[in-house]
Amino acid sequence: MTPVPRSFVVTYRDDGVLSRGMGLLVAGQLPPLPPALAGAFVTGVMLFLGVAGDDGPSVFAPAVALLLAGPGSSHAHDGRLDWLVPPILRVTEYGFITCVGFAWDVPKPLLFGLLGAMLFHHYDVVYRCRQHVYPPSWLASAGLGWEGRMLLVAMGALLDVVTPVFALAALYLTALFGWESLTCWLAAPTSGVEAADLGGHD
Repeated sequence: MTPVPRSFVVTYRDDGVLSRGMGLLVAGQLPPLPPALAGAFVTGVMLFLGVAGDDGPSVFAPAVALLLAGPGSSHAHDGRLDWLVPPILRVTEYGFITCVGFAWDVPKPLLFGLLGAMLFHHYDVVYRCRQHVYPPSWLASAGLGWEGRMLLVAMGALLDVVTPVFALAALYLTALFGWESLTCWLAAPTSGVEAADLGGHD
C-alpha cells in the first residue's frame, strides 16, 4: 500500500511537478490559503477581461495562478481554514478550462469529457483517502497536476489548437485515471477493516 500522506488536504490539492517545485522554494513557510485565494481572484479577473483570443489576458491566468498558489504546496495545510484550498483550486481549474472551452467553441462532448476525467480523479482521490487506499505519489505528476492542465489548455489557446488539445487531454487523462484507479482498487484489501488496519500501521 502507498504510505499514508502527511495531510489529506495536501493530497486533495493535486499539485503537479511545477507547483510542488515552487513549494520547495519556500520550504513550507508560506500559508496556503491567501495565495490560493489570490490566484483564484486574478484568474477570475482575467477571464472577465476576455478569453476568446490568443492575445487575451486570460491565456496567462494559469501562469499567474501557479506563481501565486504554487508556493503554498509545501505547507502542512494544518490551519483552521486550510481545507478550503483544494476547493478553491478546483474552482480555479474547472472555471478556466470551462471558459476556454466555451469561448473557443470546443465541441461539448470533448469539454465534458475532459472535465469528467478530472472530476472522476478528484472524487476517486477523496474516496481513497477515506478508505485508506492512497493514490501513488506519481499519479499527480502523470496527471499533470491542476497547474499543468491549465497551462496545457492555455498553450492550446496561444497556438490556436484548443480543440485538439482538449481531445488529446481528455483521452489521455481518462485512460490514465481510469486504468490507475481500476488497478489500484483491484489490488486493495477487500474489507474496510483490513484497509483501515493497513493504513494505521503505515
